Amino acid sequence: MQILTKYLKKYWKILALALVLAAINQIFSLIDPYLFRLILDNYATKFAELSRNEFFRGVGFLLLLSMGTNFISRIAKNFQDYYVNTITQRVGAKMYTDGLAHALQLPYAVFEDQRSGETLEKLQRVRLDSQTLITNLVNVLFFTIIGFIFVIIYAFSVSWVVAVVYLAMVPALGFLSALLSKKIKAVQIKIVAQTTALAGSTTESLRNIELVKSLGLSGSEIDRLNNTTTEILKLELQKVKYLRTLSFIQGTAINLLRTLMLFVMIYLIFTRALTLGQFFSLWIYSFFLFNPLQQLGDVVNSYREAQASLQNFQNILSAPKEPVPSVAKKVGTLDNITFQNLSFMHPTANRKALENISFSTNKGETVAFVGPSGAGKTTLVKLLVGLYRPQEGKVLYNNVDINEADLEEIRAQIGLVTQDTQLFAGSIRDNLKFANPDATDEELWDALKKSAADSLMQRALQGLDTVIGEGGVKVSGGEKQRLSIARALLRHPRLLVFDEATSSLDSLTEEQITATIKQLSHNMEQITVLIAHRLSTIMHADKIYVLEKGKIAEQGKHLDLLDQKGLYYAMWRQQIGERETGEF
Repeated sequence: MQILTKYLKKYWKILALALVLAAINQIFSLIDPYLFRLILDNYATKFAELSRNEFFRGVGFLLLLSMGTNFISRIAKNFQDYYVNTITQRVGAKMYTDGLAHALQLPYAVFEDQRSGETLEKLQRVRLDSQTLITNLVNVLFFTIIGFIFVIIYAFSVSWVVAVVYLAMVPALGFLSALLSKKIKAVQIKIVAQTTALAGSTTESLRNIELVKSLGLSGSEIDRLNNTTTEILKLELQKVKYLRTLSFIQGTAINLLRTLMLFVMIYLIFTRALTLGQFFSLWIYSFFLFNPLQQLGDVVNSYREAQASLQNFQNILSAPKEPVPSVAKKVGTLDNITFQNLSFMHPTANRKALENISFSTNKGETVAFVGPSGAGKTTLVKLLVGLYRPQEGKVLYNNVDINEADLEEIRAQIGLVTQDTQLFAGSIRDNLKFANPDATDEELWDALKKSAADSLMQRALQGLDTVIGEGGVKVSGGEKQRLSIARALLRHPRLLVFDEATSSLDSLTEEQITATIKQLSHNMEQITVLIAHRLSTIMHADKIYVLEKGKIAEQGKHLDLLDQKGLYYAMWRQQIGERETGEF
């Protein structure tokens, strides 16, 4: 709960105002029973002593006073609700944005190890649970405390016996609530974990809906999600059982204590230690005290839910961010990239993905990396753009080590086209301007032309404003790739990386994209890095590195590698054979 307190401190002035208003609301509403006592004791039972005029004047004044106190109470209540909502919304929004900002600064490996949607579910849940808890703390718990203090002081002024009975009730109810709330906490932690997992599973199913439907797996996916939902339902019902038990015990205890207090007060009337007005005022006050006490179950439940959610939120915030040097060195315009004896192994692997990799490339050069699946090409790209950090050796940008460099400065100069295209819901313009918000329409059209997206734009009835849907579901795989390439070109990158960029394109489009890549390379304006399976796309590269089991097996230009009659030659012969047989 310390983390919630930290956020509440940021809005302590509004919180203090809300508490003052809650106190005013409760105190002025508590004045009404006291005025009722005065009406009974000083006027209603004094029929033998007062004239009609005295009765009407006295009772009329007290009733008007009662209306005034109720009016003030209602005004305070309205402002109280407004400021409580203001606090909950601000705290919830701040927690959500802080959690999201921290999550986006976590190392890339964190997101590889968890399901999509889990972090978002945790942030949404902590936001809602915290808002509910703050509301209950002010509107129920604080309200009850104010009422309890007022009633105890009043009870002592009337009869110490009644005051002692009041004082004995609260610890007894508190003990019962604490006893059951421990079990509620344990169940709630399980519910949060299961719900988060369900959110991740559901997100994955919906994101891969094409695969699910194509393979006829809708039924099995529904069963899998239903099983998780059933487990959550069982836990929820178990929590409801504890809550209902808590409510029943509280209600029974309150009824017993209220009956005991009623007996005590009737006896005090019998012994003439209590007047009729005092009795009715104390009896009405018991409702101000007991009714909120019956809501303690809701407060306990919201506390336990928030406790579990806040722990998940704390885990997100305590996760170490992507390492940033205390004093980052500026790289400047990216003109050189060097890998020195670099090695990297994934945490769950039994061998290194890359081992002793060394190469250097300069502005205007095009280098390519090829090799069979599992050779380490994708890992090399992630090291190149800073998603992974080298475990051995160095990655240097303009001779500045990646661990000492301003990585955001470097990434701002990178244009990346991956094999798995990531598009967003919205229009073509939205997707392109994601990479460069300041790009003009002229620049957008130029990038689309260079990426050979002509066929897509011919079908786009609304031009750049054509909506393509989340994930680009309204465009083909090749068209998605072309949009991705156009998006990379819009950044005017100093390092242009194509990671299997033409893998989903037909041969004709591949030739167009390859021609674009060649043209960009010939402009000598950036470093171009190609990762490819189809060797026809990298023939023009200034240097080709052939990877095998994480090591550089061969290197050189296309014709030189063919002359070596090694792995590259074998791959080339295989693909040429596929072309000749029509399978390529």
